[in-house]
Amino acid sequence: MTHAPEPGSTAGAPPHPRRWAGLGVLSASLLLVVMDMTVLNVALPAISADLRPDSVQLLWMVDVYALVLSGLLVTLSALGDRWGRKRMLLTGFAIFGLASVGVLAADSPGEVIAVRALLGIGGAMIMPSTLSMIRSLFTDPRERATALGVWSAMAALGAALGPILGGALLERFSWHAAFLVNVPVMAAAIIAGLLLLPESRNPRPGRWDAVATVLSIVGMVALVWAIKHFGKDGLGDPGALIALAVAAVTLTWFVRRCLDRPDPLLEVRLFGRPSFTAGTVAALTTSIAMAGMMLLVAQWMQLVQGYSPLETGVRLLPAAVGAGLLSPLAPSLAGRLGPRTVLAGGLAVAAAGFLVLPVAPAPLPYPAVAAALLLIGAGMGSLAIASAVIMSGAPPEKAGSAAAIEETSYELGGALGVAVLGSVAAAVYRNELTRAELAAGGVTGQAAEVVRESLGGALEVTGAVGRAGTELARQAQTAFTDSLVVTGAAGGGLMLAAAVVVWLLTPRDMDLSGGH
Repeated sequence: MTHAPEPGSTAGAPPHPRRWAGLGVLSASLLLVVMDMTVLNVALPAISADLRPDSVQLLWMVDVYALVLSGLLVTLSALGDRWGRKRMLLTGFAIFGLASVGVLAADSPGEVIAVRALLGIGGAMIMPSTLSMIRSLFTDPRERATALGVWSAMAALGAALGPILGGALLERFSWHAAFLVNVPVMAAAIIAGLLLLPESRNPRPGRWDAVATVLSIVGMVALVWAIKHFGKDGLGDPGALIALAVAAVTLTWFVRRCLDRPDPLLEVRLFGRPSFTAGTVAALTTSIAMAGMMLLVAQWMQLVQGYSPLETGVRLLPAAVGAGLLSPLAPSLAGRLGPRTVLAGGLAVAAAGFLVLPVAPAPLPYPAVAAALLLIGAGMGSLAIASAVIMSGAPPEKAGSAAAIEETSYELGGALGVAVLGSVAAAVYRNELTRAELAAGGVTGQAAEVVRESLGGALEVTGAVGRAGTELARQAQTAFTDSLVVTGAAGGGLMLAAAVVVWLLTPRDMDLSGGH
């Protein structure tokens, strides 16, 4: 049985003549946005030393970007479907660039928080727009899969290059350079986008749902806030419990409203397609495992191994190498082996990388960590096919919804990874540093709690204790290494479970060359 093309469908449409040049613009912008997120993480200690924020201000510096980005993804993706995806993307470039210039006037923690919030708005415009425009630029499913492989490789490369660029900049310039590096790239992206990218939008978007807009923003911000604070303050934190309740009510209302309307703000009916759900599960679980693990590995390299930020960035490169090699090959592998095999197999390969850590000899050596990162990156690279599965499962006019769901999966996964796997690591770390052992070393009271809170705090406190502090510092470093190993086992288990779920959900005969 054949079906007529859906309104706005690009099925059978001739390929856009400048689609590969357009992909270059989209990939470069994604590279910068992802890279900038990690550059800022490296720059935060220098910002703190210069501006002296209190604990609440520092928390907002860290969290405001993710809160704004996750809160606006659905709304701005839906707006891009109506207003024009190219117009939304170029506006995001402009906001990102202007916010980066604005850092020159920022001389207080509040002003840096405002800059980070503006960057979040720009990122929420850019990230889903790149995906939805790839969906409309590449009408041939095989070409689209290849393009999404390149897109995924750029995301992995950006995450790896961020710490290297950040470390290099901070060794030579002030922390302002971490922001200002965006400006020339965004200016070039605006010019190239105007010349190379076509406009696309949903021809029949329906009426704008203002209630759903408010529900999505409130619900997503509350959910990410709750996840982050559960990770920081424990499951009994009253503020996080209230935020979780608000998120549950508003997001349930949002989903019901979207299901009841013929023209929803977000096409949640896409989850009725098992392949779409499989791709989303793969994106979510990969982000959970990667966010928690990379945070711990970066700290381990600096605080246990004694590497500088720049040296740490270089030693994290195996993950980018693995992803960069496998991402472009994923579509051809899927053509030979089938999307289900590549998608579930990628999760299994990444799981093997995580499980290298618990089987490595003690004390944990860097070569074992490098091998783990290479396998994790290779698994992530083959998961480039997840984007192809997600986008091929959505009609062109619903590309914004598909992109918003995928990007939201990555944002939620990042928050969950730090909260859940970070909490596992913290529990192992605290369990190995008992108050009795610390008291025997001369560390009691509030100082003992600082030691048990983080390795960075432990090294600061034990440095003032004298000779006994040297042994306590070694114990703290050993406890942190053990927490990394246990978290590797947990991440590996999570990825293996996801591989089974994805294998069961993805149709055996799925063919990405057949379109959506």
